[in-house]
Parts: sequence; C-alpha cells; structure tokens
Amino acid sequence: MQALKGIHLEDVIEGLREYQPDAEADKLLGAYAFASKAHKGQVRLSGEPYMSHPMEVAMILTRMKMDPAVISAGLLHDTLEDTDATPQQIEESFGTEITTLVEGMTKLSMISFSSREESQAENVRKMILAMSKDIRVVLIKLADRLHNMRTLDFLPPARQKNIAQETMDIYAPLASRLGLHWIKVELENIAFKYLLPFEYHRITGLMAERQEELDKFLLSICNQTRDLLLKERIAAQVTGRFKHFYGIYRKMKEQNLDFDQIYDLIGVRIITNSLMDCYKTLGLVHNRWKPIPGKFKDYIALPKENMYRSIHSTLLTNTGRRVEFQIRTQQMHRHSEEGIAAHFRYKEGKQTDKHDDHFIWVRRLLELGMSVDNPQEFLENLKVDLFPDEVYVFTPKQEVKAFPTGATPIDFAYAVHTQVGNHFLGAMVNGKPVPADTRLRNGDVVEILTADDQRPAREWLKIAVTSHARSKIKAHIRNSQKADALRLGREIVEQELTRHGITAEQYLARQLLEPAAVALGFKNTETLFERIGMSMFSVYNLLQKLLPPAEWRKVEDTRRTYLKDVPQETGVRVGNIHDMAIRFAGCCNPVPGDPILGYISAGHGLVIHNKSCPMIKVLESDPEKIVEARWEAVTTKQMRPVRILVYCLNQPGILARVTAAIADCGANISAANVSSTDHIGGEIDFTVEIEDLNHLQKIIEAIRTVDGVRSVERIMDASRAGKK
Repeated sequence: MQALKGIHLEDVIEGLREYQPDAEADKLLGAYAFASKAHKGQVRLSGEPYMSHPMEVAMILTRMKMDPAVISAGLLHDTLEDTDATPQQIEESFGTEITTLVEGMTKLSMISFSSREESQAENVRKMILAMSKDIRVVLIKLADRLHNMRTLDFLPPARQKNIAQETMDIYAPLASRLGLHWIKVELENIAFKYLLPFEYHRITGLMAERQEELDKFLLSICNQTRDLLLKERIAAQVTGRFKHFYGIYRKMKEQNLDFDQIYDLIGVRIITNSLMDCYKTLGLVHNRWKPIPGKFKDYIALPKENMYRSIHSTLLTNTGRRVEFQIRTQQMHRHSEEGIAAHFRYKEGKQTDKHDDHFIWVRRLLELGMSVDNPQEFLENLKVDLFPDEVYVFTPKQEVKAFPTGATPIDFAYAVHTQVGNHFLGAMVNGKPVPADTRLRNGDVVEILTADDQRPAREWLKIAVTSHARSKIKAHIRNSQKADALRLGREIVEQELTRHGITAEQYLARQLLEPAAVALGFKNTETLFERIGMSMFSVYNLLQKLLPPAEWRKVEDTRRTYLKDVPQETGVRVGNIHDMAIRFAGCCNPVPGDPILGYISAGHGLVIHNKSCPMIKVLESDPEKIVEARWEAVTTKQMRPVRILVYCLNQPGILARVTAAIADCGANISAANVSSTDHIGGEIDFTVEIEDLNHLQKIIEAIRTVDGVRSVERIMDASRAGKK
C-alpha cells in the first residue's frame, strides 16, 4: 500500500486506452501541462514534487475506468485551491465540463468551521450535495483521499489519526456504497494501521506466519474447483483471495473471537459466462462441499441497493476449513469492480446518464443532503445509510425493497412515498397486523395501512431507522408546529384586541400589520404571529406599535387594572422578552439558584426546567425550542415547591424528628408520603416550600443531622418517588 513511484503521463494514457482504445489524449496532455506549470516549485511533505499527487489521482481514476474529462479534472483538481490559477483560465483552456468538476472539488476543501466535528459534518454534506450536480466529483474526491491515505506517513501523528478516523467513518463506507469495493478495502486497511497500530501489526504478523500454509490451501481449493467445473464443461475464471486485515479485526471484535477462530480467511471467486452457469456452479460446489447454514446470500435474485450482484455461500471443506465462494457473471464482476462508474456513459465528453435509476440509495442520499440543514443531523443520518447490513422485504406486488437492519414498517411506508408515510396508520406483515416498532426481517411481505386524518408523531422518531423516514418526519413536525403557532398567534392578537374593546378586523389588515411587523424586526406578519404563538414575543409589544395612541392608552388602562390583581413576577428572565407566559416544570421543580433553561411549548408559554432534569435529553431532540433562561431578583419573596426523599431507619418518632428539622429551617411541608422499604428501613417523600437553592441546602443538611436518617436526596423525576 505504499505510494506508486515514477508515474508518468504515458502510464495514465496507456491505462485509459486499455478500456477506451480510441480515446483522445489531447485533454490529458493539456491538463498535465497546465497543472505542471501551476504547481511548479511546490513540493509535498514527502519531499516529492507536488505533481506526483495529481498524477497518482489520475492513475487511480483510470483504474475506475473514468473518461478523459474526469481524469483531466483529476490532474487539475488542486490548481484552484493551491495555485494562482483561476476558473476563467481553466474554462478558456478546457471548457465548462472540466471546470465544473474542478470547482466542485475545490468547494469541498475550502470550508472553515468552529469545530472539527462541525467541519466534518458540513464537509461530508457538501460532498454529498456535489452529487446532485455531478457524482463524478465524489469519485475524484475518493481518488484524492486514497492517494492521501497512501502517503499519510508524512503527517504528524495527531493529523494522521484525524484523517484516518474520517476515512473509516465516511470515505471507506461511501466507497463501498458506490460499489468501489477495492477502494473501500484499501482505505480501511490503511486507516486501521493508523487508528489501531498494535492490532494492525498483530494481525498482519499472524497472517504472515500462516501465509505459506494458506497459499498452499488456496491453490488446492482453486484447482479442485476448476476441475469440478471443467468436468461439467462450465467455462469460468477461478481466483482466490484472503480476507483483508481490517475485515479480520472487525470480525474478531464483533464476534469476540481469537485469530485462530476465524475460519473463513480464504475466499474463492468464480466468474462465469452466463446467469444459468452461476446457479449450475452453485449446485456443484454445494454438492462437493458442505454448505454452512445461515451463510448463504443470493445477491443476484436480491441485489444490494448499489446494484451489487453475486451469490455468496460459505462451505466447509474436507480439511475443516471454511471458504466463502462468490459466484457471478462477467458483467456482474465488472460492476463489482467499477461500481457506480460502470453505470455512467459518456459520449464526446457529455454525460448522457446522469443518475442511473438503479442507484436508489444515491438518489435518496441526494434528497437527504438537500432537505436537512443541520450538518450534525445530516451526518448522523448519513452514517445510518452508510452502514446498512441490509434486509430485503417485499411489497404486496412482490417488489423488493432493501433497508438497514432494524428498519420498521414506518421506514417501509416512507420508502413507498412520503404521503404514505405521513398518513401511516398501521402495517400488515405476512398477512398479520404488527406494531409500528416491529423489526422487518428478510423475506417479509409488508402492506401499509393509511388514514387521511393520520399525521406523523414525535414518537415515530424513536421507531424510524432510515435517514429518509426520519428527515421526513422531522420536516412534517416542524411545519405543523409552525402552522399551529401561526394560527394561535393570530388568535391571541384577535382576543387581546377584542378584550380591550377594539375591533380586530380593522387592525389585522395586512396594510397595517406588515409595516408593524417589519418595524419590530420581523420578515413578515407570518413570522410575527409564529413568535407570538410560541410565546416568544409579547402581544403587547405589537399592540403598542400597531394601535393609535388613543387606542393604546385604552389597552394600557385595562392591563394596569388587571396586573394589580395578578402577581406577575416569576423571577425568571429570558433574554429581553417581556410579558411571556412562564410556568415551572413539575418533573424537576426548579428553584432560584438552580441552573435553568426554557422549553417553548406552543400555546402554553415557556416551561422552565432545571438543567439537570432527566427530561432535558428528550427536549433536546427539538433544539429550536430550547432557550437560555436565568434567575433575576424579585421584589416579592416567592416560595417554590421541591421534592425531597429521605431514607431512614424504621423507628418510632423518626417522622416527627424530620418534620421538626424542616420546620426549624422556616419551610412549610405541603405533602408527605411515608413507606417501608424493608423491616428495618423506610422512606419519606416530602414536598417542601422553599425560597431558593441555599434554603434547600440548609434544609437537607438539617435533615441529615437527625438521628436515624440514612440519606437525603432531591427528586428530579416523579417516577423515582417511593423508590430507593
């Protein structure tokens, strides 16, 4: 896996003409001359001339069997970023197609972010979005990453690990999903070397120790297979291979095995001339050696989403060693080597088949990239799709659909159509009704039941697995919340105007509302109503801007009278927003001094939670509704309820002693529940009225000094009441 040495342009041209004998070399010659001039004097960290890198990238692209335009773009891919070359110069010299490819590559590299995680997420998102214009940009990026991985030795250790991890997380599985298995294997092996050097060297050492024995066995099994096929007059190519290093390590880790327990280190690939010969060959090898139950997959009948087709069957040989046989046709093998590149056809430099309809996964990924704005959410969803471990299920019409392991009927519904998913009511699997969270299995026949009045629920996000379904559910929930808030906001304004004796219709006309909304800093009236409906903007701020002075004085007088009778101080401030309806969460009962945040509940104002509340993890799934909040001084003392759980010995007088300690601290007990936990112990669940966090600490310390008390804790979750 060391970098190739001494690549020359003649090597690249020769590689191209192996699969396009009539290809013109003019583009490559021009691109090489342009790049050489632009990179003149530049060197890599290895000390080699910089041009060695684009030459290696071009050579990798010829192995992918890409056209001259893509290889030319590979030679030029760093010129815009690392030299003084301009897009206009490339356009004048090579035309729009090559310029677009080079610019696409440049855009993937010229992004800066506040954190490495954000940078990775957005970089990958930009890369996937580049597919929507031309997927060949991503193929160039994979070639670029492969050569950079081959020369990783020259970077500092920390940088090596960061690049290796990103490669393992994103680029290797992306290569696999695009059908470029050989790139995936090499990327994984190199990344493995830098991420887990001890494990890498251990496995490579163990393989080296057994190499001679494995070579002999592989030669023997291949010869036996050839003889078997020759006897039945089946023309085929038979080759052997070894499981790659990272594949061995992953299997050892996932199945908790020692190296000596990995029995399928060897594989045999049989390439036939026809589909019929594939199945004939399968019968012959199954008759010759013993098939291992559960180790057979027919990807010819049920292709993977990237259209990989082959029969896989693991057999037990006479020596007791396991061998995986892969059986496919020449055309299937070509696709397995070239992947998505095999599904692109170019004529006179123009792409005639932009996105092959077979590549459902690619099209779904493009849709995800364009519909999800949050980079972290996109990366989270992407990783689900990159590591699928697919299951294959059927529609009632016997159409096959592939899903990641763990997929549910909701995933299936959204795969059929977004509206089917949005109106999902239930599912029938193999003719029987099943719960929505049922995990689909290979061979299931799934029928979706819908209802016009059914809508996506937030609970569906706990059930859906695929990024497609999850993004559609989130989008619908967001849109529904905005629509509800807009409607509620308008109703609130109407009600307030009516309550103060003002004709609402007169002031809700757009010609009056629009200028008021803009003056208050909103894009339009819809945004203003949404904010009011979500209790994030005071209706009175709007009325003050909207109404003439005489009408506003009428509102102020009515409101002033109302405020005299209603205590308004909550002791909580959220930014500079006033007149917000605020309530405190019953699950955690925050008190002054606790770190707090607010959760916006449409129609119910702002709910204040303690930052330690167990509900926060649930609420954070909707970050747009989380707002920062803080305590502030109030003119009137307010008592806040808080729950305390006291574990104590089961002895006479213990309840009286604890309640006396609480009373001595100036606190009122509003509720108490006593229960026994065993024959010597019990617990008391108190609700106590306190002033602030200091007051609470004083009470807890006082209780701890009571004879017979084992421990005291504050309850943040109502479900813990009465439990130890």
